[in-house]
This record gives sequence, structure tokens and C-alpha cells, in this order.
Amino acid sequence: MQQLANKRILLGITGGIAAYKAAELVRILKKAGADVRVVMTSGAMEFITPLTLQALSGNTVHHALLDSEAEAGMGHIELAKWADLLLIAPASANFISRLSQGMGDDLLTTISLATDAPLALAPAMNQAMWRDPITQDNIGHLIDIKGSKLYMFGPAEGSQACGDTGPGRMLEPAEIALAAADLFETGLLSGQHVVITAGPTREALDPVRYISNHSSGKMGYAMAIAARDAGARVTLISGPVNLPAPDRVQVIDVVSAREMLEASLAQLDDCDIFIASAAVADYRPLNVANQKIKKSGETIELTLVKNPDIISTVASHQPRPFSIGFAAETQDLDTYARRKLNEKNLDMIIANDVSLADIGFNSDQNAVTVFWAESQQAFEPRSKSSLAGDLMELIAHQFQQYRKDKAATSSQEQE
Repeated sequence: MQQLANKRILLGITGGIAAYKAAELVRILKKAGADVRVVMTSGAMEFITPLTLQALSGNTVHHALLDSEAEAGMGHIELAKWADLLLIAPASANFISRLSQGMGDDLLTTISLATDAPLALAPAMNQAMWRDPITQDNIGHLIDIKGSKLYMFGPAEGSQACGDTGPGRMLEPAEIALAAADLFETGLLSGQHVVITAGPTREALDPVRYISNHSSGKMGYAMAIAARDAGARVTLISGPVNLPAPDRVQVIDVVSAREMLEASLAQLDDCDIFIASAAVADYRPLNVANQKIKKSGETIELTLVKNPDIISTVASHQPRPFSIGFAAETQDLDTYARRKLNEKNLDMIIANDVSLADIGFNSDQNAVTVFWAESQQAFEPRSKSSLAGDLMELIAHQFQQYRKDKAATSSQEQE
């Protein structure tokens, strides 16, 4: 179910005994990496409490159409726009009937009418109700209207709460989650955790001054978005930048190189790919003044000490992620990039010439050359967002090869 990573699932729950299974469904969807929000009908709240589903989803549960607080926050139109999939489980005969007639008399039916997202129904009702011609006509009417945007998950056959046996039983939560996952394409990095550093670091001289560089963070942020779009769970460790946090990406804000290293190491237990695109200050002041340094004389002396090398530390860590560095150079690009690739024990390195005014720091354009093992690939100037997508595709392919080689080596050692 890796396809569910980063997907936004709006789960509608209607009245019926099968509503109690919604708790397990939320848990499974969350475990697969989906962001889940829940909408309940008044009937659903007779069988399971909003508090239970709020605790499992981590989000406020919505149930009232005319709720001033909800409308001021994430109202029904915002929820309709937010969803990648509207999944209704259980979908009662009453709800199916009202939806087929275009009714919008509660929050869930209103969202169903307002959303452009695909709609999936997991019916749950007595076998006689399911077989009734009116129910079948309602479903047929919905299929005719919704076409390829409507999916029916079940129902299954089996014993029912009323004692009957037959079709109408809601599919099990794991089956529903699997069916939902199958609606989405598998991304190149589905199921992988990608950690990316971005932006500059600031090394304090005193409470008002610092040493830094011209990095805007644009390339690292573009890489985070590209990794997310490839299906990865993304953690972005960002120095101080003037960029909005990417949607569906966890952002950890840091300031100094040592803070960035600490945040990076904290992610390594479940990190698959580490991309160090941040422009980390190589040195920091030995001593940081507690008060503003006053102007005195024509010169001032600073003693600087070397900062930790984040990507080298990560690449030597156990467990070791697939490690990718960046090299911002002003001369001899190939020579310095190859040297860093080997010295830092990296799997890949992405190098660019920041001496060129139209690419690199603060520019919306970039051109790079990627080095790995005995190979390399150049990317001509293009927008950083476009370049990030191309780079992520290359990284994904190299990562898959890395995993195959690692598995083959492990197999040989066991033999």
C-alpha cells in the first residue's frame, strides 16, 4: 500500500453497525502514510464516537454542516478541495439513496456533491436491503452519473449482525485500504523516507550578527517537492529561508550547522535516502559574544573553528542511508566533485558552478552535473523545479540499483 504515502483520504462514515470498523480502517490508512480526515453523519455517531476517530486520525472530526467554527477553518468546500479520495465506509442504503438523488442535507452529502476527487463507496447493509431493486437502481444511477470517478468496494458476502447471511457485509478494513491504494499510481519512491537539508546555516558572532552565505534554499525545497511527488515521505531540514513550507512535507527548522547535524542524525534510524543540498557554513566563530560587539578600531580579529561535515557524518553512520551530496564550486567542477564523492563516501554528488550569475544561489534556474561511481550525467539550464524532478528520477533509479547490489552482496555473504 505504498501508493497511499502522502495521499489525502477523506473518510466518510455513515450510520450502521459496521461503523465500528472505521477505527481500524483509519489506523491502517495512517500506517500506510496517508493523511486522514473524518466526516461523520449523525447516525454514525450513534455507533462510534468522534473522539475515538480524532485520536486515531490526529485530526478534528467533522460532522455538522452548519458549524461556524468548522466553516471558519476547514469547511465543507475546503474539505471537498482537500481530498485526493473521498472514501465512504460504511456507505448505508440511506446514504446511497440520498446521494443518488443529489441531496445535500448534511455535511457528508454536501462534500460528496462539491468534491472533484474520486468517490469510493464501501456498502454495508442487510442482504435484503442490498438486493432490493431500489438500492440497485440508486447504485446504477450513481454509476451512470459519476462514471469513472465512482468506485464500489464490495460488498462482501457473509453473516451479518442481524443474523442473515448474504451480500451486503462491508469489506474488511484491510481490503478497503488495499482497494483505495490501487486507485493511485505507484511513485518511483513510494514507501521510502527521504531526508533533505536545504538553505544556508547561520553561525552567530553575537546576539545580532552572524556568518552565513547566499543560499536561498530554492533547490532543496524543489527537491523536497519532487521527492514528495515521487511518492516518498519527506523530511526537510531547513536553514533560515524566505520560502513557504512545501505541502505534505515535514519541515524541521534549524539555524546553525550543529543544529542541522543534530536534526539530521535524529532522522537516520528510518531514513532511506539522504540528500544534503544545504549550503552549510564550513566554519563558525570559536567564541560567541554574549553582548553586541562594539565598534573599536579599523580591524577586528575572529577565530573560526571548523563545523562538522554533515554529509560525511551521515554517510558513515550505521544504519547508512543512500547518501547524496551537493558541491557548489567556482572552478574545476569535475575534479572537486569527484574528490568529494570519494572522500565523503557518497553514492552520488550533484555539482554546479555558482560563479555563473544566471544559475545557482538565489536564481530560479540551475544547471548541474551528477557524478556517481564511474558515471556522470549533465543537466542543461532549466528551472529548479523542473531540474528537481529530473534529478529525483535519476536518484530513484540509482537507489533501486543500490538496493539490488546490496541485496546481492548480502546473499553472497550468507552463502
